[in-house]
Amino acid sequence: MRVALGVGYRGEAYQGWQSQAGGRTVQDRLEHALSKFADQPLRTVCAGRTDAGVHAINQVVHFDTDVARERFSWIRGSNRFLPDDIAVQWCRLVDPAFHARKLAHGRRYRYVVLESAVRPSLESGLAGWVHQPLDGEAMQRCAAILLGEHDFSSFRSAECQAASPVKTLRSIDISRRGAYWRFEFDANAFLHHMVRNMMGCLVAVGSGRRGPEWMSEVLAARSREAAAPTFSAAGLYFVGPYYDPRWAIPAHVAATDWLP
Repeated sequence: MRVALGVGYRGEAYQGWQSQAGGRTVQDRLEHALSKFADQPLRTVCAGRTDAGVHAINQVVHFDTDVARERFSWIRGSNRFLPDDIAVQWCRLVDPAFHARKLAHGRRYRYVVLESAVRPSLESGLAGWVHQPLDGEAMQRCAAILLGEHDFSSFRSAECQAASPVKTLRSIDISRRGAYWRFEFDANAFLHHMVRNMMGCLVAVGSGRRGPEWMSEVLAARSREAAAPTFSAAGLYFVGPYYDPRWAIPAHVAATDWLP
């Protein structure tokens, strides 16, 4: 039987999603909880690996098991063994052909930024921070340059293991609510640190350090050295993947609406 789960987590305490020898990853904690509840070792496959400090609203995972449980039992039983900053949100019993990573049509990220003269306190770790005013119109013009299929090598980390730097960025939506900026990214897939590196460039343009046309130069350079420094992981959320409707995988959970 193949089981799919939606998992939300705060990333500050973890070394990212992917399992590591030290055990301080979200995958390690989730698999420990699932294995305790099922009373057998279980391994998961996720839709998108997140870095240290990055949060997830609706990370989708799947695993195979011969243990029969009700859907809600997988949720409550797993959450019993999880820390407070990780929680299973939903469960689906899916066709064995479903694959959380390979069948995702796209993935979405959100970056929340506080524009304030003083650093965040309550939002520490949950929002990025800029102390200079940002120009939304300039950032919109800058973001439009990135849309479509491109070689995103300028926004790719040295540790990236993707087979190709060519990705399709479907949309970047930028909005403001009070002192908070929200940047929404939608693509077929993302390179390692791609969103954080694009954010560094968007903030450089928004703060007036660079003009919007500079983004064309960065994109054409296909070199990480051409772009701005990597922006902080604080404030970055993996909103989740989306799939063909036939799989009936939820693309929305309560936390989707919680952020500014």
